[in-house]
Amino acid sequence: MPAEPLPIHQPKHPLHALTTYELRDYRRDLENTIKTITPDVAIRAELQRRLDAVIAEQESRARLATT
Repeated sequence: MPAEPLPIHQPKHPLHALTTYELRDYRRDLENTIKTITPDVAIRAELQRRLDAVIAEQESRARLATT
């Protein structure tokens, strides 16, 4: 975990409990923050890890919706 606080906060609930809209907004916040933060490798890596988890959750929901 980075020594500095991350520029974006975790949602109040786990990813699987977020609504579709909350998940979409969280993804947008992560993407925008990754684009605009200073190139601190530790912070960027943590934000990318969170973004990867959000994308995986969205893809999982999309697969469930098509079956």
